[in-house]
Amino acid sequence: MRRAIYLLAVLGVTSNLAAQNDEAAIRATIQNFIDGTTYNYQEQIKSAYYPEAMLYLHNGTDTAFHLSPEQYAGYFTRPPGTPNNRVSTILGLDISLDVAYAKVQVDVPAIRRRYYDLILLKKIRGEWLIITKATSAEPMPLARQEAYVQPAKKEVFGGLNRPWSMAFLSEYEVLIAEKDGTVLLANLQDSTRVPLSGLPVDVARPILIDTSQHEWGVYPPSAHGGTHSFNAGWLEVLLDPNFAENHYLYLSYVSMDSDQAATTKVVRAQLEGSVLTQVQTLLVAEPYTHGLFHFGGGMVFGPDGKLYITIGERNLFEHHNPELPLSQDLSDRRGKVYRLHPDGSIPADNPDFGPDAVPGLYALGIRAAQGLAVRPGTSQIWFSEHGTHQGDEINLLQAGANYGWPYETSGNYRSQGYAPPVPEGLELTDPQFFWTQTVAPTGLQFYPGGRSFPEWTGNLLAPGLSRGSLWRFSLDGDEIVGAEELFVNDRLRLRKVVISPAGRVYLLTDYEQGAVLEMIPKD
Repeated sequence: MRRAIYLLAVLGVTSNLAAQNDEAAIRATIQNFIDGTTYNYQEQIKSAYYPEAMLYLHNGTDTAFHLSPEQYAGYFTRPPGTPNNRVSTILGLDISLDVAYAKVQVDVPAIRRRYYDLILLKKIRGEWLIITKATSAEPMPLARQEAYVQPAKKEVFGGLNRPWSMAFLSEYEVLIAEKDGTVLLANLQDSTRVPLSGLPVDVARPILIDTSQHEWGVYPPSAHGGTHSFNAGWLEVLLDPNFAENHYLYLSYVSMDSDQAATTKVVRAQLEGSVLTQVQTLLVAEPYTHGLFHFGGGMVFGPDGKLYITIGERNLFEHHNPELPLSQDLSDRRGKVYRLHPDGSIPADNPDFGPDAVPGLYALGIRAAQGLAVRPGTSQIWFSEHGTHQGDEINLLQAGANYGWPYETSGNYRSQGYAPPVPEGLELTDPQFFWTQTVAPTGLQFYPGGRSFPEWTGNLLAPGLSRGSLWRFSLDGDEIVGAEELFVNDRLRLRKVVISPAGRVYLLTDYEQGAVLEMIPKD
């Protein structure tokens, strides 16, 4: 009898695993179709369908308008990778043995229409494929139309040297950290600016290297000639939660030694007028190394009053990792997230990674995270992560989590054939979202609500350097359920989204003549 119960239990576990695998495969097929229609990948659209499938589309009449998968894919004629303004959400999924039914909602804000795709799938020779699809449509609900309000951009402050971050002292008085310049006390109304004095003097400056004289991977060849400019300078400027009382601010920057080796450094100082005093070093992500890239430097204060800091891995190519990759080595400061008290001391309730772990360690497996953002009304912190070839991610920060780099990536490696051995039993944390194209996400921000875009309250805004992207995400619980790319016909390299105390939305552009832009409703 006991043996029979055991066999039934094994069969039950096996059945559950099979069902989970089927659901994952079905969702992957549907997502393949969604991504193909969103980014004009014709072959990707066709690959989701059984070749002899038939699609019944909405044409506004009571007739049956049908196409083959190849004919349907032929409608998506824009260059591959070019986004369409479509927001697709899987509403439901029902699986019965080797057939499945799914319902997908597709909002097209440009024409204020909402489509419903009812999709039938079948498992054919072990592969789940769409065998038919029927579509209907209705006007988008008014509330959703308002949520898709189209923003415009206006310049409010120009002439900046690659601005990296901005902190509000009041609604219009700000501190601006220029990556290639200095740290400014500025006014967004009259464009006055005063450089801060008392700044640390070990900040690394952008340099041009003759790449023919250096090893590939240490100083990489430029795609535009024989020289390359590097990522160095001032990074995050952040105010203490009690700034009005204690006048403390925090700066992360790239520090360089006399041998032109560099690392990420975090300091705290007091601001009196435009003068910094009492400068105190909180974190130095040693060792100093050559190669000015992937420093991280994102900072945010959590709802718990603790300071969270991202430190990049600093490898351009994966094969430069030792056998135990830097971001996985608990004794190495690189490729990690840290949690500190405001004075730099270590909280007693930080995760325990063992006696060999570097002080302040909170999470690991990071490649090049820059943006950190607190979700309003929660204790959550979310962060952006740079991949290599694709692999850009949005993650939910969790104590003790391992985010997998370089053992696991949603993209590809730069180093051909790189395959690090993954330790057995290692638990890795998946991203909340990843892109199928390169975005290079930077300083993300949750919109808390305010005068500019009340419909976006609770949405996550994520800018990018590659392709000049700006994305708006809607969430249901901890799940990202909608993604809209903004300004697809007006692209700029964007470094940061910053929200003013009144809810105004500002963007920092990443150029030698950079600017602060304000996003306003288009009307």
